[in-house]
Amino acid sequence: MKTTTFGKTGAKVSALGVGLAEIGYELSMSDGDVKQAGDVLNRALDSGINFLDTAECYGISEELIGRTVTGRRKEFFLATKGGHLGGQSGTAWTPETVAGNVNNSLQRMKVDHVDLVQLHSCGIDVLEQGDVIRVLQDARKAGKTRFIGYSGDNESAHWAVDSGLFDTLQTSFNIADQGARVSGLLKKAEARGMGIIIKRPIAGGTWGAVRRGKTEQHVRGYDDTYFNRNKEMADLGPIPGEPADPVAFALGFLFSHPEPDVAIVGTKNPKHMESNLKLMDAGLKLDSHAVEEMHRRFEKLGKDWRTQS
Repeated sequence: MKTTTFGKTGAKVSALGVGLAEIGYELSMSDGDVKQAGDVLNRALDSGINFLDTAECYGISEELIGRTVTGRRKEFFLATKGGHLGGQSGTAWTPETVAGNVNNSLQRMKVDHVDLVQLHSCGIDVLEQGDVIRVLQDARKAGKTRFIGYSGDNESAHWAVDSGLFDTLQTSFNIADQGARVSGLLKKAEARGMGIIIKRPIAGGTWGAVRRGKTEQHVRGYDDTYFNRNKEMADLGPIPGEPADPVAFALGFLFSHPEPDVAIVGTKNPKHMESNLKLMDAGLKLDSHAVEEMHRRFEKLGKDWRTQS
């Protein structure tokens, strides 16, 4: 598995990471589901993936980490997010809620610290108040997290990068969602030495759905938007050098850009994890003409396409 230095954190992270949302939302705490989650996560770790990304609001994802791979804690970079209620009482985006999120995450995952806590897609108004950022800074001072980051898109992501307060940025970037490239967000974050995490790198698999002739794709909240965008781009005609495997195309497009450090792909299916690992092992070099063509198509069609946070 290819690794890179994760910005100014200095940590070595795998190019492919595991997003825990699907595992957290779609599995239960039954013995069979716990084993399935363990199979996915342990297979990832065995193959060199060392970046796990979760959140206090991703269902039971943190509990499943605590039940399955906490014993291998030294082998992976552990990132979580806070700000939403995540099952606790109170109000979202208060200092009390964020502090509670951090403590609850540590308890659920049975760890004494995480590597990264990220504010989870809050708006500029919350960022400008500064109190929840100070909560994360205090958690870093207390040794509960090594680094702090922001996870989000559009103007809020630009604010977070410009502030210089965060070690890392997690943002959306894929074939159907190139705003982070077009707006200069990725280059700006790289110039500041931030570790860059890409969420939704395969756009929910919607390019593959379009290529299979599906007429719609309803799974996650952003799937319809990505499906419709991908269909518009695909309808412009053949793409030079497009590989037959749509996931290889999506990841090859992503890793053709120099800024991303790690792309997080979520799955609860061990077979899908195995397939992703094989793609990474085989290499994801995409024809430069295909990359340029997807840039052109997005810039032609996507002037008003904002990222859905």
